[in-house]
Amino acid sequence: MLLSKELFIENVPDIQGKKVLLRVDYNVPTDEQGQTITDDSRIRMSIQTISYLLSKDCRIILMSHKGRPKGKRTEKETLRIIKPALENILTENQIKYNSVKFVDDCIGPKVKSEIDLLQPKDILILENLRFYKEEEDNDDNFAKKLAELGDLYVSDAFGAAHRAHASVEAIAKYIPHYYGFLIRNEVTNLNKILLNPVEPVVAIIGGAKVSSKIDVLNQLIKKADYILIGGAMAYTFLRANGLEVGKSLIEPEYVQTAYSILSEAAKARVEFVLPVDHIMAFDTSLSAKRFKSKGPDIDPDKMGVDIGPKTITLFKSYIKKAKTIFWNGPLGVFEVPQFAKGTFKIASIIAKTKSFKVVGGGDSVAAIAATKLESKFDHVSSGGGASLEYIEGKKLPGLAIFE
Repeated sequence: MLLSKELFIENVPDIQGKKVLLRVDYNVPTDEQGQTITDDSRIRMSIQTISYLLSKDCRIILMSHKGRPKGKRTEKETLRIIKPALENILTENQIKYNSVKFVDDCIGPKVKSEIDLLQPKDILILENLRFYKEEEDNDDNFAKKLAELGDLYVSDAFGAAHRAHASVEAIAKYIPHYYGFLIRNEVTNLNKILLNPVEPVVAIIGGAKVSSKIDVLNQLIKKADYILIGGAMAYTFLRANGLEVGKSLIEPEYVQTAYSILSEAAKARVEFVLPVDHIMAFDTSLSAKRFKSKGPDIDPDKMGVDIGPKTITLFKSYIKKAKTIFWNGPLGVFEVPQFAKGTFKIASIIAKTKSFKVVGGGDSVAAIAATKLESKFDHVSSGGGASLEYIEGKKLPGLAIFE
């Protein structure tokens, strides 16, 4: 899809000093208690838009969700912890601001009072939108109450753009609305995969379930020259080809679907590349011992937990051909150190290429972060589900308002 250039944040008329409702995605991972942020990437991804608004002396009102509290207030899902993290990032990047404040609600008199006190270059973080069930219900009245808090609305929450929620879609009915730098960057880079990719195109798809990747695989068959499959989803495809997968995680009800996808790829003359060897284990515990398979079959008493060395070499041969690379999903149980080699090695191989390379959100982004290779990729998407649905060709509610 194409976004209206007139609705880009830099084209907002008379933005100087305005009260700007900025929808961000601060659904950050935390420790078990919800008190310590373990990865602040999503906050950092919003900084370009925040910096621009601060340069225009705007009073910024930040809105976000966190977790799935389902309309109930929980201390674990509060956005209170964003305040010190945002202050640190702004200071670290030498971005001038007046103050960062937090208010423990997102609508109502208390929130309006805090907004009335805001000065130019002030930032106010509202409490978790999902503490109100009306947010996920895309409730018009809730959206209208949010809209009343600002002069204009800016969306920069690509990670939530596939959700028809009040602060993402319904709010656009009640306030002038624009999109920020993160949204623009996401759409621009994903369009390079979806619309006119430079060939050859290599798609690397991993993760646990075939069922969650059916639509994206069907779309990639139309776009890619080679599709490389790893992660647990590979075992369902291997079973569809009649191979032994041992105790590996598979989806028996999707074996026939996997076979159909393989058939469609063959008809389209797209090379669908499955692992030719594996790292196996009896379980996925931190103390589990690694075993190498001799070929594509997995021992009956073991499970596949990573791609093997022959598969890494095979995948490398295709990656080196690519002019465009799209990667979504880890290629093994990368959270367990002894099963992370395949994912990390492929990340390193991709990073060294001169191709246009995009990582499509979710666990693959965490893998890239773990290898410190983010800067080597042309684009690291902030939205797992959103980036997949975009590549699938679906219309995202949070983007449709800007067409």
